[in-house]
Amino acid sequence: MPSGFSNQPKILRGAFVEFGISLPPLIVVFQFNPVLITRTRTSTITPPPAQKGDALRNLDFISQVKGDKSKLFKVRLDGTTVAVAQETLSFDIRLDATDKLNEGDTITQEFGIAPQLATLELMMLPKGQSLMGEALSMLIGRAKDAFTFVDVAANPPVILFVWGRKKVMPVEIKSMTIKEEEFSTDLNPIRATASVQLEVIEGPNAPFLYTKAMKEVMSLLNLANIGDIANTIVPG
Repeated sequence: MPSGFSNQPKILRGAFVEFGISLPPLIVVFQFNPVLITRTRTSTITPPPAQKGDALRNLDFISQVKGDKSKLFKVRLDGTTVAVAQETLSFDIRLDATDKLNEGDTITQEFGIAPQLATLELMMLPKGQSLMGEALSMLIGRAKDAFTFVDVAANPPVILFVWGRKKVMPVEIKSMTIKEEEFSTDLNPIRATASVQLEVIEGPNAPFLYTKAMKEVMSLLNLANIGDIANTIVPG
């Protein structure tokens, strides 16, 4: 409902958007932005071999773990290997049909928030299992995977987590827990919370490189606080 103040800043809303063009497209704009996002990154430290006899085995181990695309690796000067796992994100998405029901939205009156929940669920399933996508592709005379950038038969769609202008992150939804909290007389959900855990797909892909570049720019801006370092060395 408009507040009457024209100078109020417009709040951007987060979203899940499917990366690539496919049928049907998967898009969910968050009705309410999450109030809390937990970001986690872990690393595994492997010390260098204590004896020369273990050196060959240690090198073999490093070559094996470097084949794990889910981790980034670096080797310190002393031979210690540090395996850095990809970043994970977790937060809750709240959905509530109350406002649209009051506005008389016909789809919401008929189905509640079921369309949004269905889209979230489909984001975890292989796109090749889409019956509607296959039917639409046949209708226009295209192969059912002609509009996708991934192996739709074996993999779920790649989802972009859009969080403002500085974060457009390709992610895999590792887990999703949906709690349907209230229902209409037709038993359609009208209020729910979806708890999701995401893993960022880090690598030479355009969305991740864009987000990484923005992060590096933010780090450069932090140099404006370089004077604070003096306070850690020389007490004021």
